[in-house]
Amino acid sequence: MIKKYILFLLLIGVSLGPLKAAYILLPMEHDKQKDHLKAYGVTYWVLNKGVEAWWLLNYRGGSFAFEHNKAFEKECLTRGVSFEIVPDAQFNVILNQIADPAANMEAMKLEKAPKIAVYSPEVDATTGKSIQPWDDAVTLVLTYAEIPFDMLYDREVVGDKLAQYDWLHLHHEDFTGQHGRNHRGYRSNTWYEESKQRSEELARSLGFNKVSECKLAVVKKIRDFVGGGGFMFAMCSATDTYDIALAAEGVDICAEIYDGDPEDPQAQTKIDFSKTFAFKNFTLANSPFERAFSNIDVGRMRNVSPDQDYFSLFDFSAKWDPVPSILTQCHTRTVKGFMGQTTAFRKPYLKNNVLILGENKVLNEARYIHGIFGKGFWTFYGGHDPEDYRHRIEDPETDLSLHPNSPGYRLILNNILFPAAKKKERKT
Repeated sequence: MIKKYILFLLLIGVSLGPLKAAYILLPMEHDKQKDHLKAYGVTYWVLNKGVEAWWLLNYRGGSFAFEHNKAFEKECLTRGVSFEIVPDAQFNVILNQIADPAANMEAMKLEKAPKIAVYSPEVDATTGKSIQPWDDAVTLVLTYAEIPFDMLYDREVVGDKLAQYDWLHLHHEDFTGQHGRNHRGYRSNTWYEESKQRSEELARSLGFNKVSECKLAVVKKIRDFVGGGGFMFAMCSATDTYDIALAAEGVDICAEIYDGDPEDPQAQTKIDFSKTFAFKNFTLANSPFERAFSNIDVGRMRNVSPDQDYFSLFDFSAKWDPVPSILTQCHTRTVKGFMGQTTAFRKPYLKNNVLILGENKVLNEARYIHGIFGKGFWTFYGGHDPEDYRHRIEDPETDLSLHPNSPGYRLILNNILFPAAKKKERKT
């Protein structure tokens, strides 16, 4: 009798086990998620605990899901992230719905939290903030979402520290060695002189005669990082100056006011576009006093008012093109534009293999682009701060607690979780 009772309990346990299992679903529609940005942080936190998660592409705004337990539920509550508890059977129904060939959805398995590095100048030892007089959108959103990252700069990159990381962000930066082309507007500012001096001293300490030579070594190390399978994301001037520096290898494009000797008068004819990631056939700025580095950027005289400045995300096939689908997950297909030293890219100067993820079609400009180099991936995102239309030097940093559902910042976080996705062969 006792044996039969034990057997009965075991059978009940087997049958009830799946019924008790459940998932936590983080809905990502515009009206169902209280804090889109922190939802990414919770998902990263779960991955960092060694637990796999699902990214449900195009399902309810690109929702996340992972196994339910009280610790994960508490973390959602603590961070103010909206969630639903979904029984195992119901979650299987969702997966079947997504698997339907007629549905433009895909369930991507997230396997491991990527190790993240932010390329940025030194931070103040007292405040822990960048010594530059401007903030950085990626650093802000990583901090707000509570996603851990390391900061590194030229010394670490040249010293081959990139191999320790999966994902690298390039802070607002000038890789051409022209000190941000800030001479005309800011040469009398203390911060500019101090920044210029620090850059020159750092270059010399690393064995380079000029800042431009140091930056070239850095971009080549980053190129090798991407080629070896790394993920690189850049915003604002770190996008076009990265490619300009690669194309100008061995050519002096810096005016005397920046490096102490004249630029090569034949510099334009010596540019090698075959070395770049994204851009081709561009023309370098004519005057050292221009803020733009070349004609890649659309410039500051765009014929669009701030209240009409939007760009549209392309709608990709989640099953056939999962990579661009991941990078464009959002609760809206139309995103508010924002300015930067590099705001957006003129389409005629994009290489043929560059994938446009977001564009202003009327102005013929690309805002958000992506590509493959070697075994790795890169993404360029124009503009400086998605929630501050004209973020100026020495402006206060954006308080993201006021923008927890920011579509523009959400695109940044798509890139951060992208390396966690289980790789699938591209079908096209």
